[in-house]
Amino acid sequence: MEGMEGKKETHVFKTEVKQLMNIIINSLYSNKEIFVRELISNASDALDKLRFRAQTEPDILGNDTDLHIRLAIDKDKKIFEISDNGIGMTYEEVIDNIGTIAKSGTAAFLELLEKNKKEESISPELIGQFGVGFYSAFIVADKVTLITRSAGSEKATRWESIGDGSYTIEEATKDSRGTHIILELKTLDEDDPDFTEEYTIRRIVKQHSDYVAYPIMMNVEKIEPIPENEQLKDKDGKAMGETTRKVRKDETLNSMQAIWLKNKDEVSDKDYEEFYKHLSHDWNPPVEKLHMKFEGTTEYYVLLYIPSKAPFDLFYHERKNGMHLYCKRVFIKDDCKELMPEYLGFIHGVVDAPDLNLNVSREILQQDKLVRNIQKNLVKKVFDVFNKMEKETYEKFYQEFGQALKAGIPTDFENKEKISHLLRYKTTKSDGKLISLKEYIERMQSDQSELYYITGDNLVSLINSPHLEILKEKNFEVLLMTDPIDEWVVQNLTEYEGKKLKSAEKGDLGLDKVDDKKKDEFQTFFNFIKDKLDEKIKEVKASTRLKNSVACLSGDEYGMSAYMEKILKATGQKGPVQKRVLELNMDHPAIMKMKKIFETDTNNPKLKQYSELLFDLATISEGGKIENPSQFSQMVGELIHSAL
Repeated sequence: MEGMEGKKETHVFKTEVKQLMNIIINSLYSNKEIFVRELISNASDALDKLRFRAQTEPDILGNDTDLHIRLAIDKDKKIFEISDNGIGMTYEEVIDNIGTIAKSGTAAFLELLEKNKKEESISPELIGQFGVGFYSAFIVADKVTLITRSAGSEKATRWESIGDGSYTIEEATKDSRGTHIILELKTLDEDDPDFTEEYTIRRIVKQHSDYVAYPIMMNVEKIEPIPENEQLKDKDGKAMGETTRKVRKDETLNSMQAIWLKNKDEVSDKDYEEFYKHLSHDWNPPVEKLHMKFEGTTEYYVLLYIPSKAPFDLFYHERKNGMHLYCKRVFIKDDCKELMPEYLGFIHGVVDAPDLNLNVSREILQQDKLVRNIQKNLVKKVFDVFNKMEKETYEKFYQEFGQALKAGIPTDFENKEKISHLLRYKTTKSDGKLISLKEYIERMQSDQSELYYITGDNLVSLINSPHLEILKEKNFEVLLMTDPIDEWVVQNLTEYEGKKLKSAEKGDLGLDKVDDKKKDEFQTFFNFIKDKLDEKIKEVKASTRLKNSVACLSGDEYGMSAYMEKILKATGQKGPVQKRVLELNMDHPAIMKMKKIFETDTNNPKLKQYSELLFDLATISEGGKIENPSQFSQMVGELIHSAL
C-alpha cells in the first residue's frame, strides 16, 4: 500500500530547474518517447546501486531479492506508471536530486537548450547528456507523482508537481523499498505515439531498453486456448463455443541479454548504438567501438565506445569516468577510474571480469592485480583504435577530445610516447590545418635541429608574434599551441623522436649572432633603460629574434612562459615572481633615434616615457595586459600628433 502521512510542504524549484522545465514543456521535442527510456535507465541505475550495496551489506535486500522494473498503463485514466525495487531515496535526497540540478554547468545546458529552442527543436541528446532525464517526463505529463522509500528506511516520501515551477513533498507510506513514478498524461498530438497502448510500450522497450540487465515487467493482455475440460461441447465432443480467451499476465518485455557477452556477428549496429545510448546518455552516435574477449591466464569481456561529441562537463572535476565493471553480469561499480585513466575517462564501456572477487571494495580494487592488467590492456587497445582511424575521422575526434588526450602527457608516463604520436597542432605553415609532430619533422628544414613552438590563447596573436620573426626568415615552421594544457605538455614532452622541443619565446634561439661591436655601442643605452624599468624587467639586451618589430619580452630557457603566468593569474594562483628580459631590435629606427637622444641629452624626460612605451609594446605584442592603459594611449596619441 502507498499512502500519505505527515505535513505537506510546497517548495519552489531552483531557478535553473524552472528555466529547464519551462523549455522542455513548452518547446517542440522531436522524440517524445524518450521519457520511457530515460525513466527505465534511472530505474536500472537505482537497481545497480542497490546490488552494489548488497555486496557488502547482504541484509539490505531482505526478502525482496527479485530485482525488477515494472511498467503499468491505464488507457481510460491516461496514466503511465513505472516502479522499481532499487535503492530508493530519502526525503533529503528527493529534494537534492529532483528539486535541484545538483551539478555545475547548468548555465551551459540552458544556453544550448535556448539555442535549440530558437531552432524549434530540442535534440534528444541534450536531455541525457546533461543528466536531467527525469524532467523528460514533463514532455508528456501534466502531473508527475513520485513515491520512494530508501533501502533500510521505514519512511517513504511523496513528491508531486504539475511542472508549474513548484512541487510538494511530504512523508508517505510505502510497503517496500524503491521508487514508484506516476505520470498523468497530456492529450498529445495525433501523430504522437499512444503511451497507454501495450504495443507502443513493447516497441519502445524493445528498441531502447532490451539489454537492461533487469526484467522490465508489464501486465499485458494475451490470448490463450481454453483448456478442453472447460470448453462447451456437443454430444459428439466438438467444441460449441470459444476455444480461446483473453487473459492478463505478467510479461518480461526485454531480453536482458548482456550485449558484451555476445559474439560480434550476433549484434547489429542498431543494437550497439542503442546500448551506447543506455550506457552514456549520449544520443550522438559513437565514432568507434571496441568489442572483444581477452583470453590468457584470465579472461574477460570488453565493450568500449569512443564518443563523437565531447560532453559539456568534460573537464569538470566531479565528472564520472565512463567505465562500468561487472563480474559474471553482476554490476560491481560505475565511475570505475581503475579501468581507464582519467584523461581517457570520456570513453564509455563495460568490462565483465568473471575472476574478479565479488566482495571487492573500492580500496582493494585499486590494488587488484587483475584490474591493473585490464587497464593496461584497455589503454593499449584504445590507442590502436585511435591510430587506425581515418585521417578525417580522427581530426574530427581530436577537435572534440584533443585537450583530454594532451592531459595524458603529464599524467601517464608509461604511455607518454604513444600519446605524443596522437597530438595535432596548427602551425605557421599549415594554413589552419592540424598536423602531427611526425609530419612536422618530415617538413623540417635541412639546417633545423629542433621543433619550435609558441604558447598563447590567441591564434592570430601567435602567428604574428614578434618572437617568430627570425624563425620565419629562416623558413622554420612553428607549432602554435593555444590550449592551456599545452603548457603542461611542453614541460613533460621535452623531445620527440630524439629532437628537442624549443620555445620561440624563451632562452637564446641561437639562430643569429649579435654584432659584438654594435652591441658594445648600445650597452650604456641599454643599461639606462634597464635602470628606468628595473622593477619590471630582469635585463635589456640586443635581440636575435627580432627583424621588423622594435621590442619583445623573452624568458629564461627553463622559466615560466607569459601564457603560463596568465593561466596562473586567471585561476587565482600566485606563481613565482619572475622578471623577463626586454629584447630590443638594434636595427629599428626607433631604437637608433632613442639612442641618439640619449647620447645628446641623457636627462631628457621623454627617454623614461619611451622606455616604458617599449615595455608596453612588448607586453601587448605577446597578448599581455599593460599596467597603465591611459598613459600608453596618451603617449601613442602624442607620437601620432608629432608624426603628422
